Amino acid sequence: MTASGVYVYAIIPQGTPLPSPALGVGAPPAPLRLLDEGPVAAVVSDAPPQLRARRRDLMAHQELLLRLADTCPVLPMRFGVVAPDEETVRGELTGARKSHLAALRHLSDGVEINVKALPAQEALAAVVAEEKQVRRLRDEVRRRPGYEANVRLGQAVAAALARRAAEAGQKIMQALTPLAREAAAGPEVEGCALNVSFLVDRHLGEHFRTEARKLADSHRGHVELRIAGPLPCYSFVAPRRGRVPAAGG
Repeated sequence: MTASGVYVYAIIPQGTPLPSPALGVGAPPAPLRLLDEGPVAAVVSDAPPQLRARRRDLMAHQELLLRLADTCPVLPMRFGVVAPDEETVRGELTGARKSHLAALRHLSDGVEINVKALPAQEALAAVVAEEKQVRRLRDEVRRRPGYEANVRLGQAVAAALARRAAEAGQKIMQALTPLAREAAAGPEVEGCALNVSFLVDRHLGEHFRTEARKLADSHRGHVELRIAGPLPCYSFVAPRRGRVPAAGG
């Protein structure tokens, strides 16, 4: 198999050993190596030809980043970052050395936890009981069944579910933010009322998840909470634009 460039997994402090066995993406998995430039190093391997987002490669990439994060701060690359050659990688390490070092210090002993809030689809009874407009439209459908009445009822239910999820999501956001170093809004996800990642001290990760689960239980009539992590700190590598600092931070 002929390599098609240099696949870049992460940037880490110079002198950090690779986990064993050190294998990356590709079939068979490509051996990993370090490219050192001063105080930082890039974790790389030969890039396989015709790289695609196969599940095994996505999992290999993610697993490596999590194993690295167990021993050192990590600036993770998204899946599929390929440089044309080693000199290009070394040039990037040299040119952005100060920003890489600052980011590594910031992420030291931190993990990312993502929280998504979605409308509670099984809360229809609560919506009917608590939303006057929904009750009125439901009664109208019962008195005079018809296509248009059903459409209006469906739209009212969907709007109520989304609004209730957004309100609960903001309360959850306010409760969780003081438990983290930072919070970063994620991209909009269809049907999702809230998509936020939190930078959390590693030793507080389980406490954060426990508190998030408690909040999910207390708001389950309004929102379904999905909690993912610990994850590589993808959302906190870039500059602080658009971030929400933790209380007192």
